[in-house]
Amino acid sequence: MTKQQRYTAVISWFQQNMPNPETELHYTSPFQLLISVILAAQCTDKRVNLITPALFEAYPTPEALAVSNKDAVFEYVKSVSYPNNKANHLVKMAQMLMADFDGEVPSTVEDLMKLPGVGKKTANVIASIVFKIPALAVDTHVFRVSNRIGLTDNSKTPLETEKELNKYIPKQLWSTAHHWLILHGRYVCTARKPNCGECGLKAYCKYYFNSKSTVDLISAEDVPM
Repeated sequence: MTKQQRYTAVISWFQQNMPNPETELHYTSPFQLLISVILAAQCTDKRVNLITPALFEAYPTPEALAVSNKDAVFEYVKSVSYPNNKANHLVKMAQMLMADFDGEVPSTVEDLMKLPGVGKKTANVIASIVFKIPALAVDTHVFRVSNRIGLTDNSKTPLETEKELNKYIPKQLWSTAHHWLILHGRYVCTARKPNCGECGLKAYCKYYFNSKSTVDLISAEDVPM
């Protein structure tokens, strides 16, 4: 199977089996989504969704968050990963929104990446979900699943993965593919033990093919001659 054939098969499977994937983060505004995505870095969406209702109530606008401080915000986010850094980023992010963007979440990846706590992945997520800009954010799930399936050739960095995925996936599907790969990595192709028996992509997956070939080889060697 060529790489293009693998991409075609994987995209077709997702289109049939996961036609309308969406983020699992809870939000009602671009500002709330921005906060949630910053908090979700190296943390689960489930954990973020547990703490954001109280955080959003305390800081409903950039103005409210901008006049707060790290210690106050920390009390709301202390159960997520790296709470000190994230509390600091949230306050400084809100202050920059007020100072440089009239209190509005910017609409370009370039401007989003100027905000404290916002890297390429977070900027791509906001751009694609809020502003419908084609962007394929690469988090740990996307990175892992892409390499396992064989969509990428052992990419070493998220940027390498993003470039290769963008090369083969049609631009109009970039944002959708981001959710496909995240959800597949979260519930099927998990980090510690991929659930290959439940996976509809195994017919196109390099990891499954290699694992199956190894098992078959071992079994053949164990057969008495």
